[in-house]
Amino acid sequence: MKDLTQPQIDITLTKAVVDENGKPILLAEGTILRKGSKFILGTDKDPLIPIPVMYDVETKKILLDMIPKEIREEYSEIGFTLEQK
Repeated sequence: MKDLTQPQIDITLTKAVVDENGKPILLAEGTILRKGSKFILGTDKDPLIPIPVMYDVETKKILLDMIPKEIREEYSEIGFTLEQK
């Protein structure tokens, strides 16, 4: 039985994501932490909020396209974006 919740994609019709030199990018999963306000969130302590990210294993820069737009600017010095060509 086919899983109809997942789109059926022909992988041969996709393109590799590459860096500026045309080399494929190898990404790994990581997490950045944000500190919330105990007053706004109604907790005893300021909670840590994990934000999942992907990062380039060679440069250690995070893929900014994967994190909320509202906080991307804060990470611009340690991040990169994929340009759509």
